[in-house]
Amino acid sequence: MPTPSVPLEKLGFLTIGSFDGADPGRGHRATLDVIELGERLGFDSAWVRHRHLQYGISSPIAVLAAASQRTQRIELGTAVIPLGWENPLRLAEDLATVDVLSGGRLNPGVSVGPPMHWDDVKGALYPDTADAEDFSYERVARLLRFVGGEPAGTFSGREGVVEEWSDRVQPHSPGLRDRLWYGGASSSSARWAGEHGMNFLTSSVVRAEESQAFDEIQRSHIRTFRAAHPATDAARVSQGLVVIPTDSATAAQRARYAAYVEARTPRTTSPQGPARLLFAPDLLGTSEQIAEALYAHAGFQEVTEVAFALPFSFEDEDYEQMLTDMATRLGPALGWQPSSPG
Repeated sequence: MPTPSVPLEKLGFLTIGSFDGADPGRGHRATLDVIELGERLGFDSAWVRHRHLQYGISSPIAVLAAASQRTQRIELGTAVIPLGWENPLRLAEDLATVDVLSGGRLNPGVSVGPPMHWDDVKGALYPDTADAEDFSYERVARLLRFVGGEPAGTFSGREGVVEEWSDRVQPHSPGLRDRLWYGGASSSSARWAGEHGMNFLTSSVVRAEESQAFDEIQRSHIRTFRAAHPATDAARVSQGLVVIPTDSATAAQRARYAAYVEARTPRTTSPQGPARLLFAPDLLGTSEQIAEALYAHAGFQEVTEVAFALPFSFEDEDYEQMLTDMATRLGPALGWQPSSPG
């Protein structure tokens, strides 16, 4: 449990990877540049968000494949891939391929449920099978089985002169199954992830099921996960709040950051919508102020690793300032030490 006397073990960051629809290449290259910067600064992990039919990364596995060839050490994660858009067998092949290319650095995070705006996209996504698609936890279980090397077909052996067939996903990447994460916002998701031996991603959004105090809900989810996990207290959990340090920011940057946080604050005061989603307040201030807020946060008190989320829609120089302050000021304020170059 982090306290001022117990150091944070792993520091990561999460980016949405936004881009201009008229010039998408620049935004994708900027995301790769940010990941490279993260490695130079000593971050332990870099995570990308997943956005379909938006001006953000729609194919994080392709982006991370490129990132794997521009970095040597930093772990690469997805937070998260919504499996409602994916075929678990094909996704298992892609994940294993990128894990092999990265030297075993991939940390895939996934979630389930129908795709957002389901009625608008189901005709394009599943024109023949929309009513039959299973968006339950079983979709995750299939992915776990395929990544873990369980049979995906009934035939193996040689066919013809040169073709060799396998009955499991190829390439098989030993260890990848242990680096699969579930992004959960409810007690049931936390429990399921624990029972199935996954790692647990908890972010700045939770369901207000029994309380309206965000940090208490998050602490409850983490404890539920670990109580259900075979590794109990040793099971991995990563927290992902939106954090904006201002130590080296200019006056203009601080003003923009403050306006961003102010515009988002009303949604943090009460549960939103039928799902009763509760959003965590963005943490804005000096590294000393943010560290003080984190040490008082019931969710943070349960974890030893974080993947701080970068805010949306800022400029490249803003992200460079935020990441630099995280690595050189906030991380050390939490007792973290940067990783050595690969």
